[in-house]
Amino acid sequence: VQLQASGGGLVQPGGSLRLSCATSGLTFNRMSVGWFRQAPGKEREFVAAIRGGDRATRYDASVNGRFTISKDNAKNAVSLQMNSLKPEDTAVYYCAAASVNWNTGSLNERSRYDYWGQGTLVTVSS
Repeated sequence: VQLQASGGGLVQPGGSLRLSCATSGLTFNRMSVGWFRQAPGKEREFVAAIRGGDRATRYDASVNGRFTISKDNAKNAVSLQMNSLKPEDTAVYYCAAASVNWNTGSLNERSRYDYWGQGTLVTVSS
Protein backbone atom coordinates (compact mmCIF):
# COMPACT_ATOMS: atom_id res chain seq x y z
CA VAL A 1 0.00 0.00 0.00
CA GLN A 2 1.44 3.34 -1.03
CA LEU A 3 0.26 6.94 -0.93
CA GLN A 4 2.21 9.62 -2.73
CA ALA A 5 1.48 13.28 -2.04
CA SER A 6 2.60 15.96 -4.45
CA GLY A 7 1.89 19.51 -5.54
CA GLY A 8 3.40 21.51 -2.72
CA GLY A 9 5.47 24.63 -3.28
CA LEU A 10 5.89 28.29 -2.53
CA VAL A 11 2.91 30.57 -3.10
CA GLN A 12 2.06 34.14 -2.18
CA PRO A 13 -0.73 34.93 0.27
CA GLY A 14 -4.05 34.83 -1.54
CA GLY A 15 -2.74 32.35 -4.08
CA SER A 16 -3.77 28.78 -4.86
CA LEU A 17 -2.23 25.34 -4.95
CA ARG A 18 -3.59 21.92 -5.79
CA LEU A 19 -2.25 18.93 -3.90
CA SER A 20 -2.63 15.40 -5.19
CA CYS A 21 -2.49 12.07 -3.40
CA ALA A 22 -1.89 9.09 -5.66
CA THR A 23 -2.55 5.66 -4.21
CA SER A 24 -1.79 2.08 -5.10
CA GLY A 25 -2.59 -1.24 -3.51
CA LEU A 26 -5.88 -0.05 -2.04
CA THR A 27 -9.54 -0.84 -2.66
CA PHE A 28 -9.70 2.84 -3.34
CA ASN A 29 -13.37 3.43 -4.01
CA ARG A 30 -14.31 2.13 -0.55
CA MET A 31 -11.69 3.99 1.40
CA SER A 32 -11.86 7.34 3.11
CA VAL A 33 -8.94 9.65 2.49
CA GLY A 34 -7.88 12.58 4.59
CA TRP A 35 -5.39 15.41 4.49
CA PHE A 36 -3.49 16.50 7.56
CA ARG A 37 -0.80 19.11 8.02
CA GLN A 38 2.03 19.78 10.41
CA ALA A 39 3.61 23.17 10.90
CA PRO A 40 7.05 23.52 12.51
CA GLY A 41 6.84 22.97 16.23
CA LYS A 42 3.19 21.96 16.11
CA GLU A 43 1.27 18.74 16.16
CA ARG A 44 -0.17 17.22 13.04
CA GLU A 45 -3.70 18.51 12.53
CA PHE A 46 -6.69 17.58 10.45
CA VAL A 47 -7.45 19.56 7.29
CA ALA A 48 -10.07 17.73 5.22
CA ALA A 49 -11.42 14.28 4.47
CA ILE A 50 -13.63 12.55 1.94
CA ARG A 51 -15.52 9.41 2.79
CA GLY A 52 -15.44 6.25 0.71
CA GLY A 53 -18.62 5.36 -1.14
CA ASP A 54 -20.86 8.39 -0.66
CA ARG A 55 -17.95 10.91 -0.89
CA ALA A 56 -19.24 12.93 2.03
CA THR A 57 -16.69 15.55 3.04
CA ARG A 58 -15.52 17.17 6.22
CA TYR A 59 -13.31 20.21 6.68
CA ASP A 60 -11.58 21.84 9.57
CA ALA A 61 -13.08 25.22 10.34
CA SER A 62 -9.81 26.96 9.49
CA VAL A 63 -10.01 25.88 5.83
CA ASN A 64 -13.75 25.57 5.27
CA GLY A 65 -14.76 27.64 2.26
CA ARG A 66 -11.20 27.90 0.98
CA PHE A 67 -10.16 24.27 0.46
CA THR A 68 -11.97 21.60 -1.55
CA ILE A 69 -11.26 17.89 -1.39
CA SER A 70 -12.24 15.58 -4.23
CA LYS A 71 -11.82 11.93 -5.11
CA ASP A 72 -11.23 10.36 -8.53
CA ASN A 73 -11.87 6.64 -8.24
CA ALA A 74 -10.81 6.01 -11.84
CA LYS A 75 -7.37 7.45 -11.10
CA ASN A 76 -7.15 6.20 -7.50
CA ALA A 77 -6.33 9.73 -6.46
CA VAL A 78 -7.53 12.46 -4.14
CA SER A 79 -6.96 16.15 -4.67
CA LEU A 80 -6.98 19.10 -2.32
CA GLN A 81 -7.64 22.42 -4.03
CA MET A 82 -6.40 25.21 -1.78
CA ASN A 83 -7.50 28.77 -2.52
CA SER A 84 -7.03 32.07 -0.69
CA LEU A 85 -3.96 30.70 1.01
CA LYS A 86 -2.70 32.36 4.17
CA PRO A 87 0.72 32.31 5.83
CA GLU A 88 -0.76 30.17 8.60
CA ASP A 89 -1.46 27.46 6.01
CA THR A 90 2.29 26.89 5.77
CA ALA A 91 2.99 23.28 6.73
CA VAL A 92 3.92 19.86 5.48
CA TYR A 93 0.74 18.28 4.14
CA TYR A 94 0.13 14.55 4.45
CA CYS A 95 -2.53 12.34 2.90
CA ALA A 96 -3.81 9.27 4.68
CA ALA A 97 -6.25 6.46 3.94
CA ALA A 98 -8.61 4.59 6.21
CA SER A 99 -9.54 0.99 5.46
CA VAL A 100 -12.72 1.24 7.53
CA ASN A 101 -15.54 3.40 6.18
CA TRP A 102 -15.86 5.59 9.26
CA ASN A 103 -18.60 8.16 9.53
CA THR A 104 -17.55 11.67 8.64
CA GLY A 105 -17.80 12.76 12.25
CA SER A 106 -14.70 10.77 13.12
CA LEU A 107 -12.58 11.41 10.05
CA ASN A 108 -10.71 14.21 11.79
CA GLU A 109 -9.02 11.70 14.10
CA ARG A 110 -5.55 10.54 13.10
CA SER A 111 -6.15 7.16 14.70
CA ARG A 112 -8.80 6.36 12.08
CA TYR A 113 -6.21 6.19 9.33
CA ASP A 114 -4.17 3.09 8.55
CA TYR A 115 -1.90 4.30 5.76
CA TRP A 116 0.09 7.50 5.45
CA GLY A 117 2.03 9.03 2.64
CA GLN A 118 5.10 11.17 2.82
CA GLY A 119 4.44 14.87 3.12
CA THR A 120 4.60 17.68 0.64
CA LEU A 121 5.67 21.13 1.81
CA VAL A 122 3.41 24.13 1.29
CA THR A 123 4.90 27.54 2.02
CA VAL A 124 2.74 30.64 1.89
CA SER A 125 4.89 33.73 1.96
CA SER A 126 5.43 36.99 0.16
